[in-house]
This record gives sequence, C-alpha cells and structure tokens, in this order.
Amino acid sequence: MPKFFIKSENLKENNEIWITGNDVNHIKNVLRKKVDDLLNICNSDTSKNYEAKILKLLDDKIICQIILDKISNSESSLNLTIFQGLPKADKMELIIQKCTELGVKEIVPTVMKRTVVKLKEKDKENKITRWRKIAEVAAKQSGRDIIPKINNIINLNQIDYSKYDKLLVLYENENKLSIKQVINELKLIEKEQLNIAIIIGPEGGFDEKEIENIINEPNVSVVTLGKRILRTETVALVVSGILMYELGDLN
Repeated sequence: MPKFFIKSENLKENNEIWITGNDVNHIKNVLRKKVDDLLNICNSDTSKNYEAKILKLLDDKIICQIILDKISNSESSLNLTIFQGLPKADKMELIIQKCTELGVKEIVPTVMKRTVVKLKEKDKENKITRWRKIAEVAAKQSGRDIIPKINNIINLNQIDYSKYDKLLVLYENENKLSIKQVINELKLIEKEQLNIAIIIGPEGGFDEKEIENIINEPNVSVVTLGKRILRTETVALVVSGILMYELGDLN
C-alpha cells in the first residue's frame, strides 16, 4: 500500500487527516482511489504511521479517517549524513534517490575546490527544490518514516565536525587506513544511535590542501576503499550500503 507524508498541522479533530498538495492529484487520478479505500499515512514531523480510510475526495484535499496507529520500524538506528561534493549533470539526483532508499538521514551538497559545477543563487534554489522532491518520492517508494533532509549547498569549510561520532573521508590517495578498520572501531562504541558522516569529493576528487585541513578536525578518519578508483556517485551508494550493513539495519 502506498505511503503518503503529512505534517502535524494536517492532523485534525475527530481523528481526521487532511492530505493536500500534489498528493491529491496522485491519489485521485493516478492511483484512482475511492471513498472507503485505505491509505498508509506517515507524519513526517513525528515518524508516526497511520492506516486511514478515505472519507471525501475534494478538489484541494482528501479527508481521511484514522483507523489505527501502525507500528513501523523502517528507520535505521544509524544516523548517516552524506557531504557530497557537488557533481555534474543529474548525478546528484541518482545519489539522493538511492541513498534515500538505503536509509540515509541527511544529504548535504558541498562545494569543494575541484567542483566543476557553478550555480547561480536562483539555480541553487531550483536544484534544492527538485532534490527535495526526489527525496520525498524515494521515501514514499521505499516505505521510510521520514523524508531525508536535503540541506542547502554549503562550502567544505562550513562543516560542523563536532556533531558526529565519526566522519569518514573517502580519499583515493589514502593507502593505509581502510574503511573496514574504522568500522571495527565504531562497533566498539556503546551508543544506541551513532552519528556518522561521510565526505565524498566531486569528479576531480579532493585537493591535497583540503585533505590536510580536514585531517586535523575532530573525529575525522581519511580512509581508502581499496585499489580501484570509484566514480563519485558510486562512492555514495557503496559506502552507504556498507555502513548500513555493518552498523545499521541491513544485516
């Protein structure tokens, strides 16, 4: 059954839920739902899930009645954030879609020295709006209880390193410290929820000076993924999958 996200303000009296926005057209004209049909609805503010019955199909909203509260465990205990070096073309869309499916909680498009893409402020706003929509659609499809946060574009030097238990920097010129070694260390941390971030360079990789600056920050480990150099969009998917398997809920 498809899942639809609402905000707390959409919860009304008498156990009613009002669905508004683009979902109205999707439910009525794409899914062709009728009165008395059931929907899965999730409050993205609280991650609380409901099964609800359609009461009315109006032009601007769909009014539903909560039948029962549903227990969902689709979210991982691993809080994973990706600082993604801004890639060219539509690669960011692929990264956001697939990382949402894998359970990533937050994605931060990040400008680095070798970033090729140059966006004007208006273009940035349009990109962020589109990326957030892609995250929402992917969250619905994969049954998430939250829509991953897609942040505004930042510069590499704006990262707040103190927020994380560990930040992994994937660097093609590192040849000593492997991601496996760091993961084994993280498994020893006795904490219900780990806050992990990964920092991925753009197509041209990291500038050496950037690595020199990053490595001195707290909780940072510069690691290698092995002998082969992966594309920037491949790194995001591979490392997210590895971390979710080893530290999250894919195992």
